[in-house]
Amino acid sequence: MEEDHPFDAEDSNSFSKQTGERLMERYSMTTLSTKLTFQLAYAGSLKDKRMVSRSLIDKTRKKYNASVSEVDTQQSHRILTLGVAVVSGEHSHARNMLDDIIRFMERNTDAELISVTEE
Repeated sequence: MEEDHPFDAEDSNSFSKQTGERLMERYSMTTLSTKLTFQLAYAGSLKDKRMVSRSLIDKTRKKYNASVSEVDTQQSHRILTLGVAVVSGEHSHARNMLDDIIRFMERNTDAELISVTEE
């Protein structure tokens, strides 16, 4: 048995399309990402690297609610590569947040930040 709807399917699609277009005019989403490479001169094993990585990732996620993950160089115990992504409704806010995260990560580890690559 079909249910009765206050408007038919054709009207529904038209309404959704128009509403979506109006919303897109008012709202935007900016996604920015970067790859940070750190040198861990003092790390003697992958376990040492994992301790640094886990600490830095957890601190950053907690403070900024950003997506952070080890993205490369997993088998090298002296190089740590992290990917960071942020999403915001405003480009300037996303840019400021990413810049703050980079500074925060650089200050909160003994590892040397050797490379920042914008994605």
